[in-house]
Amino acid sequence: MIAPENRGPVLAAAIFLLVFGVGAFLLPKIMLAVGSYSTAAAGIIAVGFVLAFFGVFWLRSRRQSGR
Repeated sequence: MIAPENRGPVLAAAIFLLVFGVGAFLLPKIMLAVGSYSTAAAGIIAVGFVLAFFGVFWLRSRRQSGR
């Protein structure tokens, strides 16, 4: 069982994995759909997804350093 004080971080990690896992799974389809209109826009979406992934860790590190 998970201790009550550890449920918040476990839930946050599960949500993070679910959101970015589904996003990574759908990213090629999204890029192909957007790429039919503009290849630059498809590239921007891919870069934005990667930046968002690492941005979450950056924000977490800033919050942790304040404690």
